[in-house]
Amino acid sequence: MASILRFRKLCYVEPVKCSSLGFESFETPKIEKKDEGIGPSIENVLQKQEKKKSKRQPKEWRCVDYCCWTIGYVCTTWWLLLFLYHCLPVTLTGFQVPEPPGARLKREGLTALHPVVLVPGIVTGGLELWEGRPCADGLFRKRLWGGSFTEIFKRPLCWLEHLSLHNETGLDPPGIRVRAVPGLVAADYFAPGYFVWAVLIENLARIGYEGKNLHMAAYDWRLSFQNTEIRDQALSRLKSKIELMFETNGYKKVVVVPHSMGVIYFLHFLKWVESPPPMGGGGGPGWCAKHIKAVMNIGPAFLGVPKTVSNIFSAESKDVAFVRAMAPGVLDSEMLGLQTLEHVMRVSRTWDSIISLMPKGGETIWGNMDWSPEEGYDCDLARKRYMKPSLNDKKSNNSDGKRGFHIEDYVKYGRIISFGKAASQLPSSQLPTLGLKEFSSTSTSSSSNSPCGEVWTEYDEMSRDSIQKVPENKAYTARTLVDLLHFVAPKMMRRAEAHFSHGIAENLDDPKYAHYKYWSNPLETKLPDAPDMEIYCLCGVGIPTERSYVYKPSPSDRCKSIPFRIDSSADGSDNGCLKGGVYFVDGDESVPVLSAGFMCAKGWRGRTRFNPSGIATYVREYQHKPPASLLEGRGIESGAHVDIMGNVALIEDVLRVAAGATGAEIGGDTIYSDIIRMSERINLQL
Repeated sequence: MASILRFRKLCYVEPVKCSSLGFESFETPKIEKKDEGIGPSIENVLQKQEKKKSKRQPKEWRCVDYCCWTIGYVCTTWWLLLFLYHCLPVTLTGFQVPEPPGARLKREGLTALHPVVLVPGIVTGGLELWEGRPCADGLFRKRLWGGSFTEIFKRPLCWLEHLSLHNETGLDPPGIRVRAVPGLVAADYFAPGYFVWAVLIENLARIGYEGKNLHMAAYDWRLSFQNTEIRDQALSRLKSKIELMFETNGYKKVVVVPHSMGVIYFLHFLKWVESPPPMGGGGGPGWCAKHIKAVMNIGPAFLGVPKTVSNIFSAESKDVAFVRAMAPGVLDSEMLGLQTLEHVMRVSRTWDSIISLMPKGGETIWGNMDWSPEEGYDCDLARKRYMKPSLNDKKSNNSDGKRGFHIEDYVKYGRIISFGKAASQLPSSQLPTLGLKEFSSTSTSSSSNSPCGEVWTEYDEMSRDSIQKVPENKAYTARTLVDLLHFVAPKMMRRAEAHFSHGIAENLDDPKYAHYKYWSNPLETKLPDAPDMEIYCLCGVGIPTERSYVYKPSPSDRCKSIPFRIDSSADGSDNGCLKGGVYFVDGDESVPVLSAGFMCAKGWRGRTRFNPSGIATYVREYQHKPPASLLEGRGIESGAHVDIMGNVALIEDVLRVAAGATGAEIGGDTIYSDIIRMSERINLQL
């Protein structure tokens, strides 16, 4: 068709060119002399058209063109590097990959002893379709999450619809069933070439582990923890699997290795399994002591993650804020109906599991308007130390209180959300306060009367006056954030109240704490009576990790938009902790040290009201070191939240404990951060 149109254009507009090519041309009628006044005007028009074509200007590039080319370059570079990585010989001069820890430990005589159960965290487990709408034809038992993610590009809106849960029940929407992928393949790789558990599984296999003594406890990470039992009986199946592995492996206790959110999921399980039915699993008070040797928590988010707040509030994190600063029109464009962040918010606010990662412990743990456990933290000093680690520090137990701290210009980390850079720094006496009563008295419009017509997010149900109340408060702490989220995300928070709690128990013997909503909060539940069990906090340190945010109102007040965003223009000094609207502290890039290490360093250390049987706890930190060469992939000494799963020191610790070693035998605590000093600053009744 295109060639026909070009031929027609040549014949009618450019008859001379057409005839010169040997085709019979449709010439313009000859103009008689009496029409001389008209003739020159036609010739002039043709000449002007020729000049315009000869001086054709280059096409202007739009934002979409830049994005497409950028994606193309990134994909091409990625596949080229992957190709080179697999084509290069195993050993090159100066680029020799270290021997896998599993092979080395096998040579030393280590063999599989205790069965191992792996518990994945949020988003790393695969999800597959079992029932869907007509738009999902051909996807039966195909992965919607994890794997190649090709359906995002083929049918994005259909893909989002099937990943969403019901906004009222938090369970399956009518006509849709998406379930967790079973087995080790559920979370060995998140995407092709991007490992999660694969390296650890491979090293476990080197010392003798296989299907009979190694299990992946896959579950639907979108659901609240109790709903995984109500809908899928995931907790019951995990209980049965642990009992079976215990009996078929010579009555050896199980070593459990949870990661990220899987840590608090398994904490919920520890309470569920010993609680009486119908709410619990009916295992009885001695079940954990009988079946579990150790719980080795990798990247534990025991006390929550501040980035969860920014995700719920504006569907953002530091990476999103960076992209928005570099290409302002991409994420907010209405072209093709993309509106990326609005879609992310619509879907993620149906996932109850996100609420489990909200900061726990209120201002006692996370600080208030003028105080926080990390106050005095020096980002520049810590950055220099971690970028150039000393080999002599590898086994040090550092709690001298000098690392990364200084005495001036304290950052007020307790203000998790501040509207404006000044609000994050001014004394609290100079900031206005807006109480819960003022929030509750500000009504939101119902969905039927929404000023935006179709409701995309809960912001579309709010009046503009209600939205303007939010930045008037200037700063929010872990305590007032709960009120804020009830105001801007009421449906999500109503569901969450039935499944999670984020406070501190005054009296753990109070009968109300027998309810499952408290079981995933280590500050509102007791560890089981299992004095021989061990609990490890395996934490990456040395990477700037999100702790609090500087926000601003969005410049657009159009419907179907998020009215607040991280202020990426807010920066501190060159060596400061404020970069692109985000205040950073020490951590593994996702979980701050405070959340990952506090319970093992203080909350559960010795006999406390949270650990009445005195279960031994250990803090094992892994100092981040970037990869030295391409052959190291994402790094064999990485402390990043997911990449730490390939850290050779962590893998060695897991293998030794699985082979029978105790925490004392592998070296006890290994601490590089200031978690001991931070813990001492927290006034918590133990």
